[in-house]
Amino acid sequence: MESLVISSARRPGPAARARGVAASLLCLVVLAGCTGKGDDSSPAPAGAAAPASHIVTGPLCEALPAGTEPGNPAALTGEPVDVALQWITVLTTFEAAVRASGLATELRGREGLTILAPTDDAFLRKFSAANWDELILSRTDDLRELLNAHLVDGSHSLADLVAAGDITTLDGTEVTVAPDGPMARIAGDAQTLCVDYLATNARIHIINKVLGDLPTTAHEDDHIGH
Repeated sequence: MESLVISSARRPGPAARARGVAASLLCLVVLAGCTGKGDDSSPAPAGAAAPASHIVTGPLCEALPAGTEPGNPAALTGEPVDVALQWITVLTTFEAAVRASGLATELRGREGLTILAPTDDAFLRKFSAANWDELILSRTDDLRELLNAHLVDGSHSLADLVAAGDITTLDGTEVTVAPDGPMARIAGDAQTLCVDYLATNARIHIINKVLGDLPTTAHEDDHIGH
């Protein structure tokens, strides 16, 4: 910014100096707003910039971010699915598995996807800490197969899944979706807890059970995270 040189013969009075300071501050604010750089690696959905509303339903929804809180359903509609998963606070284990398996980029690149995402508690009931560490650290193929058991091609609402009755997950397994009051049961006994989160390329339905063929090992030693 060029320096402003003022002749001593015509030094402005207090009112003029105040106006000059205010103008300079305004310029700095404008410049800062124009030149600030965002950080794409750590997106933070903001409720104020989100669409007007997006409704999710289910008994668990009231315990999750809502309104204008970061991670609210409306804010996540503008995020790719791998980022949206990071903001749903009961899916930390599932989201960590997506990253560890290398599937995050693949999920982001899909045109449409439905995710049946088990809660952290569901993983605690399924795997021992030692078993889960092994899957995350060295059994990547098995981990990817496990995740594919929770993925369905195309972006489908819960109503769509119930209407279909049977769906095929990306691991090739056919599972039933049956109505259960306002919610649904998947593969017999997995209950939907909060459904119809919408990301830019996917829908996310939170469920209370881990699907797939891997054995239950939670009884063998400490649970995940304990």
